[in-house]
Amino acid sequence: MRAGQLVVATPQLLDPHFARSVVLLLQADSEDGALGVVLNRPTGTELAEVLPSWADLSAAPPLVFSGGPVSPSAAICLGHARAGGRSAAYSAIEGMPAGSVGTVDLDARPEEVQRVVTEVRVFAGYAGWSPGQLESEVEEGGWWVLDSLPDDAFSPRPERLWHQVLYRQGPPIAFAASFPSDPTLN
Repeated sequence: MRAGQLVVATPQLLDPHFARSVVLLLQADSEDGALGVVLNRPTGTELAEVLPSWADLSAAPPLVFSGGPVSPSAAICLGHARAGGRSAAYSAIEGMPAGSVGTVDLDARPEEVQRVVTEVRVFAGYAGWSPGQLESEVEEGGWWVLDSLPDDAFSPRPERLWHQVLYRQGPPIAFAASFPSDPTLN
């Protein structure tokens, strides 16, 4: 497991914070554990309401996303990188192709960051696991560890992301995309 990969909830993961979630790992190591943001949990809050200066750079839908249950008042910003751009306010996520996705310092001026990124997405909170915890959850069948694509973090239809990521894996994982959210209704 490494930064830049996705951990995708299997149908058996029923925790309401993570059921059918797609998490982009921003950090994953044996000493510090893992940290990521849930990519498919938009809130109803417009980015323009909380960070108006960043609204013009917001990926569609222009909402704040719930990044996870840890520190929900903290903000993490991801940026979709332009080719060859550099800024002290942008840090590429290790493991992503050619620095295509990174974190953005929200204390920077959006005009400075716009030279480096085409769009941003802001997450309130994050998902975190202590050392060995995520690995245990993967072994227990709660998560699949899958490769990400740069566009996953900026999906214009986040409500479809879980299905899309599973479908592109091919069988047998793709079969889970059609698994009903409530199997008792099947």
